[in-house]
Amino acid sequence: MKRLFNILYLLLLAVAVPQFSSCDDEPDSENYYSFTGEMMSDYLLNRQQYSQFAQIVTRAGLMNQLSAYGHYTCFCPDNEAMQTFLANKGKTVETLTDAECDTIARTHLIGVIYSTFEMKDGVLATQNMMRRPLKVSHTLDADTNSVVIINGYAVVNFETENDSVENGIMQPINCVLESSTNTLPDLIAENPKVSIYSEALEKTGLAEVMKIYKDPDYEPSDETYYYTSGAEPKEFATNPDERLIGYTAFVVPDSVLKAKYGISDLRGLYDLACSIYDPMFPGDVSAEGHKFENLDDAVNPLRRFIGYHILTRNIQGLSELTVRDDFGVYTAKMNPVDWYPTLLPYTMLKCEHLTVTKWVGEGKRTDYYLNRRYDDQYTIEGVHIQTDVDNGIDNMALNGPYYYIDDVVKFDATTRDIIDNCRMRIDFSSLFPELMSNAIRMNGDRTNGGTGGNTAADNESTKYGRNFFFPSGYLEGVTVGKNGYFIYRRPRQGYWSLHGDEFVCQGNFDVTLRIPPVPFESDWQIRLGYAAMNGRRGVAQVYFDGKAQGIPLDMNRDLKYILYGDYSASFKAFNSLSEAERVENKKTLKNKGYYYGCNGGYHGSNASSGESFADVYATLRIVLCTVHIAPGEDHYLRVRAVSDNKGSNNNEAMLDYLELVPKSVYGVNDEGAEEDDL
Repeated sequence: MKRLFNILYLLLLAVAVPQFSSCDDEPDSENYYSFTGEMMSDYLLNRQQYSQFAQIVTRAGLMNQLSAYGHYTCFCPDNEAMQTFLANKGKTVETLTDAECDTIARTHLIGVIYSTFEMKDGVLATQNMMRRPLKVSHTLDADTNSVVIINGYAVVNFETENDSVENGIMQPINCVLESSTNTLPDLIAENPKVSIYSEALEKTGLAEVMKIYKDPDYEPSDETYYYTSGAEPKEFATNPDERLIGYTAFVVPDSVLKAKYGISDLRGLYDLACSIYDPMFPGDVSAEGHKFENLDDAVNPLRRFIGYHILTRNIQGLSELTVRDDFGVYTAKMNPVDWYPTLLPYTMLKCEHLTVTKWVGEGKRTDYYLNRRYDDQYTIEGVHIQTDVDNGIDNMALNGPYYYIDDVVKFDATTRDIIDNCRMRIDFSSLFPELMSNAIRMNGDRTNGGTGGNTAADNESTKYGRNFFFPSGYLEGVTVGKNGYFIYRRPRQGYWSLHGDEFVCQGNFDVTLRIPPVPFESDWQIRLGYAAMNGRRGVAQVYFDGKAQGIPLDMNRDLKYILYGDYSASFKAFNSLSEAERVENKKTLKNKGYYYGCNGGYHGSNASSGESFADVYATLRIVLCTVHIAPGEDHYLRVRAVSDNKGSNNNEAMLDYLELVPKSVYGVNDEGAEEDDL
């Protein structure tokens, strides 16, 4: 019999239990206490149908943890599912090793409570205890009940789902969950429907590059850094636990290559690559490495072609391809967009979530696209990412996933001169691949403030999410001076930062970071989006390629001061100004090297109740520099503390998002399309 789901319990979950918390294997020691009700351990031990899984949890040494206070979800397979799994492995529970028991148990446990009502299609926001993502989809069972499917094959039993215990929730499933231990190229090689791309990966040498999944030399420190940031007292940050290296591949199935291009073998794909990349790199056509016999050479067109289909980060689900839940974006005004580097050096791939009805065209609203530009000027539909690969095929490797796409993506003249010829806004949380490959970006429960909550005990915990500080060299292309800290603050929905998360430099900071590559030679504005806070920020000198850019940036000065020279001046929201007032204020700001905050972003709990960043006096954009740069070059920004109070907590630089803007966009005056305010 199905246990009646406790509605009061669900309501309590919505108030008290984080939906987007980080995965802590151990509950907070100060919160251990005894219950008179049934714990998760009792549930497993008291029901014969789960006896084999209970044995595995016991041998893994986790049963005591599941008998104490915590917030857990357990996807528990019954004995029939366990017997099928063990028979396929040629084993019994008794012949499993302790390490195998540990892997099986942790694969089925999450350190956050998830009811089936909270399981949206895509990937759960929190990884399991093996630090692997779990995919979620929905279907109808034989009785037409809507049921949840985990990882494409394990069905949550409708009759026993959402069974609550004192320290979590039980989700019985009909299959044992397994996570692939293959690296991404090996997983792709197992799929016969993508054999041409798989062969190309191998022959170009990129498969070997993509078999790395962890930095063996990284060792986190045991330091806990306490600090004050903005208006938040007593926050703390720690080092990441590990440094994982990941990739995401976009793969065209053999059938699509045949139907669209008549391609049925590797030579055909090479010829297609030549047609795309020979015009882009004409000087390499006569090079020895260009030949079909030298596919692993850096200048070979097929290596370039395949490299442009691969991102240098592990994006663990389509819902993570742009910001999770579209949080912080007015999706009726603009599509969420992210730009990511690829394995084709000095190139970026545009990833877009189609949300704006006006710009649907022939696309599918709510789906994801690559290299799309559909607006008043252009109707480039882009490449559609399929919502899933074939049923029964695992696309989530140890170091990243692969996704089917309906056409090849090309770094050609159209991509360079039209798609990439725009304002490229890149959030600092998506700037560094390590944040996504290590599940740091957007971690935690954004509805809870502070480091851990609103009480002193909560602030000493990480149960609502973690802040991180990064040692020099952890983030690729970033150096951090030894007397300062470079900190990622997890998202909180009330913050004056796009998507609710931000980076801050603390102490006597001196941080240098590599900016993303530009697609073509031009004058480029490099802008910084940030939140000024009078009396709570610091002063920083900004450098571009080692050269100081203008006077030091005082992050205490907000739009009241910049527009009117007075912190106490009355501020009128951008969207309440008359058209004449908008033009005048924008002109004043532009002459001083500033812009209003992005009008397409909001802060608050949701878009309907949120406030546009253009309407907030504290959120703004500054032109850090205007420089003439070309593609194929590395360029660096340096941010160095020059405040008098370098050792104070009221000395920080806040880094929210970067904008790379070509002159074709920022330089428009009387003719052409003026840059939008989004």
